[in-house]
Amino acid sequence: MSSVQQIQARTLRVLVVGQIAGSAALSAAVTVGAFVIQDLLGQTTPWGGVASATVTIGTAFMAQVLSRLMLRQGRRIGLMAGYSMAIMGGLVAGLGVELQSLTVFLIGLFLFGNGQSANLLSRYAATDLAEPTERGAAMSRILFASTFGAVFGPLLIRPAEELGQSLFGWNQYTGPWVFSGVFFFSSLVNVALRLKPDPLFVAGGLRSQQTRDVNGLVNPGVKVISYLKSSPKTRLAFYGMMISHITMVAVMTMTPVHLKQHGHETVSAYIISLHIAGMYAFSPFIGRFSDRNGRLNTMLVGCFILIVSTVMSAFAGSNPIVFFPSLWLLGIGWSFGLIGASSLLVDSVPIEHRVRVQGSADVAMSLCGGIAGFSSGFIRKSLGFPWLSMLGTFVVLGLTLTLLLNIEHVVAAES
Repeated sequence: MSSVQQIQARTLRVLVVGQIAGSAALSAAVTVGAFVIQDLLGQTTPWGGVASATVTIGTAFMAQVLSRLMLRQGRRIGLMAGYSMAIMGGLVAGLGVELQSLTVFLIGLFLFGNGQSANLLSRYAATDLAEPTERGAAMSRILFASTFGAVFGPLLIRPAEELGQSLFGWNQYTGPWVFSGVFFFSSLVNVALRLKPDPLFVAGGLRSQQTRDVNGLVNPGVKVISYLKSSPKTRLAFYGMMISHITMVAVMTMTPVHLKQHGHETVSAYIISLHIAGMYAFSPFIGRFSDRNGRLNTMLVGCFILIVSTVMSAFAGSNPIVFFPSLWLLGIGWSFGLIGASSLLVDSVPIEHRVRVQGSADVAMSLCGGIAGFSSGFIRKSLGFPWLSMLGTFVVLGLTLTLLLNIEHVVAAES
């Protein structure tokens, strides 16, 4: 095994540990976000999606900031900054719950989004030293690690609530946020002590980009736009990431609210847990599928699964039994879309510009997810949950058509 392969193997091990703890923090806290909003504004408020939206907007804002930091100082420093602000965000959000202050709570959620941004950027760090034919597998290994934290995170909500109430006299929903900060602290320590040497530095992306910045030869915004204009693969990667994320966030955010309205609040945590398992548990298979069968085929499979999922949710009514498979499929479809699109993005951009374009893609994806999460509560309130799910179906159908119409152009670009 070469020295680069050894560094890549060590990098993947370090990222896996951080991903497990980070995903546990995110899934445990975000699951109760809508419940906090209802607790503050009333059970019938249409603003239930603002919690998820604020986290994803924080993710979008910080994705570009962390990417720029990584360009200057490497993956390790960028991930450390993201996890540090996520710790602060969890504590501030818990304080907002205790003070019954919506403003403080939302500020905490915005900072908490840094943890999601760091977790997402970790998947790109896994590909810095990977061979082109192994990028999907490397990325999927990081996503798979999220399974263990993300599945058990929601299951820890009730113990965290009871522990906070019994030991400290906290509000019911304070505990999950504070304990999420503890999980992110373990991710911070892991990356700070173990992510050495920095994979981006070894790959050459850090040094080459620094040289261009010093000479003033690159306008980052223009460079990203030029890739979107000139590269069909880059455009489709952006479309795939955004639409897969929009559909997943909108339906997932309102499912616990919808079930709680019909008396199924307790079971919603298990449904979300299974949904998150779908998001990550099959990622090794999906990564290999992407490497062997192509990025566009992977995205098309994701579109088909998302359509099946959203149609099931639309016709599920208030039956939690139907929501178990529909939310599970929603997670699997998202995973196909994310891995296929992210791998296509890595393939389409040279190493010296890759980090900037990756950051812009995650900004677009997270911002669109934030808008979807924010608007989902109003759509559910005015049209009902079934129509919210069907809107997701129509959006994915649009992506499917776009992919089919552009297959020839992408194949021509690759040849």
